[in-house]
Amino acid sequence: MIEFYPQIRFVHIACVIASGLLFALRGTLMLGGVRGYNHIALRALSWSIDTALLTAALMLATILHQYPFVHAWLTVKVLLLVGYIGLGTLALKRGRTRGQRALWFVAALAVYLAIVSVARAHHPLGFLHTLLAG
Repeated sequence: MIEFYPQIRFVHIACVIASGLLFALRGTLMLGGVRGYNHIALRALSWSIDTALLTAALMLATILHQYPFVHAWLTVKVLLLVGYIGLGTLALKRGRTRGQRALWFVAALAVYLAIVSVARAHHPLGFLHTLLAG
């Protein structure tokens, strides 16, 4: 299965970008007062992208023999992902006021960027590791 690594990695990265852009779009629409930010078509697209993302992630973990709770950087990624999902839910569904939703939205975007940083650096601190080491 290692021969498919480049293609699976490409799908994973493309889904990360698509998922982040779709979340940013939905959050921006929500903050702009557009009612369609939570339309079933956008939610279904999000579910589809996230399913492909998770599938590719599991395939990569299997191919590379790198697993959460064994490798620290993957553990941090998974924990940040749980936080991102929670913050995203607060931003798009559960926040009571527009101000609260805006706060949760910005926090979710920050966690998304932290996940990307950890993934790119393959270190639990992400790019902070290179800043602190230098």
